[in-house]
Amino acid sequence: MWVVLVTTDTFESARELARLVVQARHAACVNIVPGITSVYQWEGLLREDAECLLILKTTAARYAALEAAIRAHHPYTTPEILALGSREVSPAYAAWVHQACGTEVTT
Repeated sequence: MWVVLVTTDTFESARELARLVVQARHAACVNIVPGITSVYQWEGLLREDAECLLILKTTAARYAALEAAIRAHHPYTTPEILALGSREVSPAYAAWVHQACGTEVTT
């Protein structure tokens, strides 16, 4: 199981990306958290921008396809794609994520 964090510029672009990856079964679920502020260095300047955070749940088997879809459809040239492996996941939720992503549960 993987939790993937992605930021984007608007709620609309976040929703489009979320729908795309869920329909393609690259992710089982995407939470969209609007109204975050990101502070970062970009091209030598200190930036502070309003963004939306996407929290995507997927499987190890679907991660490569998920990352490719994000890169292909994200509005940024260098999108944040931060994948975090899960040490513990409730068995029922893990089974649902695997079913939603069309992957087999491995033990």
